Amino acid sequence: MTITAINSRNQFKGVIKRIKRGDVVSEVEVDTGAGIITSVVTTSSIDELELKPGLEVVALFKSTEVALARFSKI
Repeated sequence: MTITAINSRNQFKGVIKRIKRGDVVSEVEVDTGAGIITSVVTTSSIDELELKPGLEVVALFKSTEVALARFSKI
C-alpha cells in the first residue's frame, strides 16, 4: 500500500469503523487508535473509492476539513 505524494502534513492511519450513507453526502468514522475521526464525504466518492468498514485508510486534514485517501493495491 503506497501513497506516492500528498501535500497534507496532518495524517492519521486508521480503519473505517462505520459508514452512515446519505443520498448526497455520507459520514465515515475512522478509528485511528488514538480516537475516532469522522469525515463527511460525497456518497459518490464512497462508491468510487470502494470504502467499507474494515478498510485501512489515511485521514488527511487541514483546519477546515478531513479527507480520506485509500491505499493502492500492490
